[in-house]
Amino acid sequence: QSPKFTWKDIAGKYADLQAGGRPVVRYMYQAYEDDDEKRDLNNKPFHHLFDPAGTKLVTKGSGGQYTHHQGLYYGFTKCTLENGQVENTWYCHTGEHELHKEFLQSTAGDVLGRHRTAIDWNDKKAKPFCREERELTAFALPGGTLVEFASRLKSLKGTVTLDGDAQHAGFQFRAANEVALPEGQKLTYYLRPDGKDELGATRNPPRGDPKNAPEFDLPWNVMSFVVDGQRFSAVYIDSPKNPQPSNFSERNYGRFGSWFGKQELKADGPPLEITYRVWLQRGEMTIPQATALANDFADPPRVVVVRK
Repeated sequence: QSPKFTWKDIAGKYADLQAGGRPVVRYMYQAYEDDDEKRDLNNKPFHHLFDPAGTKLVTKGSGGQYTHHQGLYYGFTKCTLENGQVENTWYCHTGEHELHKEFLQSTAGDVLGRHRTAIDWNDKKAKPFCREERELTAFALPGGTLVEFASRLKSLKGTVTLDGDAQHAGFQFRAANEVALPEGQKLTYYLRPDGKDELGATRNPPRGDPKNAPEFDLPWNVMSFVVDGQRFSAVYIDSPKNPQPSNFSERNYGRFGSWFGKQELKADGPPLEITYRVWLQRGEMTIPQATALANDFADPPRVVVVRK
């Protein structure tokens, strides 16, 4: 029988999703403080992932190399408002920030644990220009941790143009800061649909038109890294329903993800909706394993329940 999921909230700081008492996911939502020494600590809500055994966090929090890289996070370097003002929800170094407003819904059962939160994307004067509904789901599966990250982002101030580049925009995964140390970087490698790369090697889109680049429109990508002497593999899975094209980026210090190009939001128009999955396991992955996870995401298994 699958372990029952439960949520445990440390008010104003973080909420843990547990499975049978084992921590799975931690949502960091402590309020932003507009202070030169504190603004980089809680500049956007994010989700940590625990080791599937529940013994340690394998994602990075505040501090360390590139403090704005935190766990599973989402932002853009260029959020251009209708008046031409540009806000940066990637770095958040000059007052702009993402702010948790409320928990909209929480679910905890035997099959999955899920919550949906409201997050304001604020400008340098702490005024919201977008509102996000972010949903994180963890599924009860053997052999690792499967989470689904979904976001619905809507403009609150006329037309908002979201832009950046593959290295500085979109939904990203950052491994623990230990991976960024020289020895950690030497142990990190990427597995892609066309094969396993060498230790420390990365691929990144060229400047300009990336359409012929090998990291363009991948259905999945795997980063394999070592934390506290244990090798882990994280599979980043894109959905064919997400905006296209998808440009992947990789860093051997433990950050990878994808960006889908410039997007324009209108206050009276539809929101920007994205959905990704991340699978985390101990040890190495294979191409067939990663492909199966991506296929299940693109075309989910259908279950028929017959009541007698």
